Amino acid sequence: MSSYSTISDLAREFAITTRAIRFYEDEGLIAPKRDGQKRLYAQRDRVRLMLILRGRRLGFSLKEIAEIIDLYDREPGEQGQLKLFLAKIAERRLLLKQQQEDIKQTLGELDQVEANCQRRLGELQKR
Repeated sequence: MSSYSTISDLAREFAITTRAIRFYEDEGLIAPKRDGQKRLYAQRDRVRLMLILRGRRLGFSLKEIAEIIDLYDREPGEQGQLKLFLAKIAERRLLLKQQQEDIKQTLGELDQVEANCQRRLGELQKR
């Protein structure tokens, strides 16, 4: 395999559209080499795309993803990147736990309203 991938190669590999890849390029998250109109993606772009998609699955914003990925190329490098990522994971986990609690409470309220509606419907049908 050559050291570069085409946009179609990456789209197939990651099961996303070429439009999504171009969007990430427009956002400055990946920067393919150009050969005329053809985009050529290096291994670095492939890894960045993998990290972008993982970050999106975890619920991070593109701004957060860019901040984490870009740290790799700056001081303090990978160590700083990992520390920031761990902090973002802790923030995300806290938010998700709160949402989980909110959902649990809402489901409890729905159960209570449903039981009240069923009870009232039973009373009305007895008339």
